[in-house]
Amino acid sequence: MPDPAVPPTPPVPLASLLAREDLALRQIAGPSDPDIVIHWAHTSEMADPYPYLLGGELLLTAGVHIQDAAGSGTYFDDYVSRIVAAGGAALGFGVAPVHDTVPRALVAACEAYELPLVEVPPQTTFSGVARAVWQLMAQARLAELRRVTEAQQSLAAAASRPDPVPSVLRQLAQRVGGRAVLYGPDGGTIAEAGRGPGSEARAALAELAQVVRPTGTAPPRPQPGATAAADRPLGAPGAGARADRTSPGRPAGEPRGTTGADRTPPNRPPAEPGAAARADRPPAGPGRPTSATDTVAGTHLAAYALGSGQGFVLGVAAPQRDPGDHTIASVAAVLLTLLTGEHHSGAGAARSSALVRLLLGAPPEEVASLLGGDRWLVVHARPDAHVPDAVAASALGAALGSPLVDLARDVVRVLVPAREIEPQPGWTLGVSAPGGPQEWPAADTQAARALARARATRTALVRHGARTGLTELVPQDEAEAHARTLLAPVAATPALTETLRTWLSLHGSWDRTAVALSVHRNTVRQRIARCAALLEADLDDPDVRMELWFALRKR
Repeated sequence: MPDPAVPPTPPVPLASLLAREDLALRQIAGPSDPDIVIHWAHTSEMADPYPYLLGGELLLTAGVHIQDAAGSGTYFDDYVSRIVAAGGAALGFGVAPVHDTVPRALVAACEAYELPLVEVPPQTTFSGVARAVWQLMAQARLAELRRVTEAQQSLAAAASRPDPVPSVLRQLAQRVGGRAVLYGPDGGTIAEAGRGPGSEARAALAELAQVVRPTGTAPPRPQPGATAAADRPLGAPGAGARADRTSPGRPAGEPRGTTGADRTPPNRPPAEPGAAARADRPPAGPGRPTSATDTVAGTHLAAYALGSGQGFVLGVAAPQRDPGDHTIASVAAVLLTLLTGEHHSGAGAARSSALVRLLLGAPPEEVASLLGGDRWLVVHARPDAHVPDAVAASALGAALGSPLVDLARDVVRVLVPAREIEPQPGWTLGVSAPGGPQEWPAADTQAARALARARATRTALVRHGARTGLTELVPQDEAEAHARTLLAPVAATPALTETLRTWLSLHGSWDRTAVALSVHRNTVRQRIARCAALLEADLDDPDVRMELWFALRKR
């Protein structure tokens, strides 16, 4: 959980405050690390401000508390060391009316303890500095919200693509400027995207995923100093890099080798070495955290257990941890949960029951009621840009409103209760005519033919049997007998009848027929020529074509 001592706004880089021309601030001592940030500005004239600081402050003072002989003793060393021990980020010293210049002993003490010292000129009030800090915080917060909103929109759009999981990971990696990995229940990598971290960070990320995996086992205890802050938001004080550079139990007067941004949050009892490492070993089962962070080899790592409870974990590795990263990664985790989750509901139990009954010999019409409809459509679909995978097939089924999905080698089949089917971005669809369970095999054939026609004509969706044909005017038994007689010479070779059907449906186009059948156009020519020879018919005659089409529709 976020630290309650930290305001819900992004910290302000000290460099941004120094860049404000209206303040005319000037840093005169201490490190100038661009990573130094301040969480607020606080004014105090106490000789020992430690009890009144929360950490991360720009402490402002006019030196009222400084005694006349302070420069000849240890006063300034004690004063600065207490600010450092409290976690102060920087010290601002106002010149005039008490002191005309910043005391040299204070400058030396800040240099020794690596505390940034900022000179505040007479024309700049402390309240003006505090107001500038909050203005910068508000700007940073607005920028963070805008960044998070844009990321949410792009992640949602990625989740609707035909390849949703890789698309979501690519967007997440782009937004955090690093690497995003989806780990399976067995710990293996299912998909990943973005710039890869080093081998050490990659291995550490896989181990971190085990920390949050409900069905996994915790990794070996890391060495003291390695941390994984469970359930902390990215960028919060005490998480990741800050925790990595804390020196538990350091004497208050000892000069530190870290910058102000790295200091331990104040007013907290120092942790014994290895305490964070022990926190990385959560109990098995429900007590496991849902997220964890770590920093290895300069790379910030985070792992999120997906809410499906199936053991999927999202891992993120980035060179830096910016405000909003935790929120963006959490949005991606929610989307990936929806894409990988299995729904064990009453409807799921009914589907399982229907499957068992079919396997045990029950006719389809007897089990159809368990699936939730009387009339059904069969949809055949192919993605436009890649071979379909299981996750893309599941996402398509969700978009069509049906969990009854079958993934074949190059096509996805979906059984959908009869309704209006809309085109799906990134997919080419063929839709059968509505029918009952006893008509499912025929509907499957219709959908396959409709898909072939859609691909050949580059149409997003083609429906079978949209209009009533002349075939309905002839009695069914007579029409079927005529079709068997007329097509008998080619009936023994399914490739010929299917090529003839597709070629006629596409008005004799060689190229489109080749696309629909996934064969070379010369193969189409040879097959049609073979049909013409076996049928002893002139296939350029429109009357012959019409009669053959009539027969093929009834076959």
